[in-house]
Amino acid sequence: MDTPNPQDTRYSPLTAETLAPKLSQVAAVAERVGGDPATWDVVEVGDGNLNLVFIVKGPEGSVIVKQALPYVRLVGDRWPLPLYRAFFEYHALIREAERDPGAVPEVFHFDEAQALIVMEFLSPHKILRRKLIDGEKVEGLGTFLGRFCARTAFRGSELSMKSAGKKQDVALFAGNVAIPAITEALVFTDPYYDAEMNHHTGELDPVVANLRKNVKLKARVQRMLMKFASNTETMVHGDLHSGSIMSTAAESRVIDPEFVQYGPMGFDIGMLTANFLMAYFSQPAHRSSQDLQDYQEWILSVIGATLTTFDEEFLHLWKTERTGMLYPASLFEDQGQSSEETCAALLAEIRQDAVAFCGIEMHRRTLSLAHNADFETIENTAIRAPLEARNLALGTELILNTGAIRTPRALLEIARQFNAKDIL
Repeated sequence: MDTPNPQDTRYSPLTAETLAPKLSQVAAVAERVGGDPATWDVVEVGDGNLNLVFIVKGPEGSVIVKQALPYVRLVGDRWPLPLYRAFFEYHALIREAERDPGAVPEVFHFDEAQALIVMEFLSPHKILRRKLIDGEKVEGLGTFLGRFCARTAFRGSELSMKSAGKKQDVALFAGNVAIPAITEALVFTDPYYDAEMNHHTGELDPVVANLRKNVKLKARVQRMLMKFASNTETMVHGDLHSGSIMSTAAESRVIDPEFVQYGPMGFDIGMLTANFLMAYFSQPAHRSSQDLQDYQEWILSVIGATLTTFDEEFLHLWKTERTGMLYPASLFEDQGQSSEETCAALLAEIRQDAVAFCGIEMHRRTLSLAHNADFETIENTAIRAPLEARNLALGTELILNTGAIRTPRALLEIARQFNAKDIL
């Protein structure tokens, strides 16, 4: 499929009133929802930064409808944004479903002109970030996320894909220009100077001033931006955090891959780890003292399980699905030589990148435009600022000393150390 024409004039934002007549013409959707479209219950529930999101309910079932807006919803029409991001999100969902079956919602319909995707309605799933704020646990969460990150990383790379197919995919997703540009600015650049749309808790001023004076830190972040912008190792979700995961007590799905691009293998798991660490640091404001330690340790156990499972699943795929041009068996197993140490060395490189990306995301979500509810819902800034300061301090440590974090256990231990520090 060709990249969509941004000049297509058939687009118009839909409303709860206009959506049902539109979807009633799509047999796959009409049959799934059932009944008379005039009686469908359509509610707009979007609370994110970019899109319209509707739940459509009928006598036979429900669907989620996501429509891109031609601007950043968080900011308004003064920040225009191309509609083609829905095209790339659709293609990302299709590939993620192939690379890790059952990990993402099923797609029922895609309307390119309307920048609209109709997907499986996940119920009784709840946004994971909200569950973490509310102190709810999810069985098997780390295992699920570690497998998702490993499978999408491995199967979206030339460890698995044929070179021609990989290059075609890279060329396709290279058209997603405007969305990764948001990451390049908001994540890697804006936190480190007084950018126009930045904001942070006032009590953090001295910590932020010191952070922005750290030339070594900023140089390291820009080196990671070079990797992000120039490295096409695998297809990355691009915005994998606790707000892009929906869970029940025992099941999870990954949603919203509109920031998709081909990038470094460590990017998704690094960003994900950062968001769990921010949830960890925010907990003293959300939990009673008797529940605090248990729940914080559970969050750390999810991080540990995610990272450990990533390595285990990656090694399993290395042994069973290494069919691309990279590290071929002809150089190793076919000559009677093991390649496991080679895989371990590659995983160590991925881990170092992930740790750096993790620290950068911890800075971004505290200083740049789009913050996390983990901290933002703490209304008392005298309580919030010290927790955010720990988060910023650990972020700096992870960026500058990635080589010291060689194992998941080492990362968890340093998180505990910073959780006990008074930075402010």
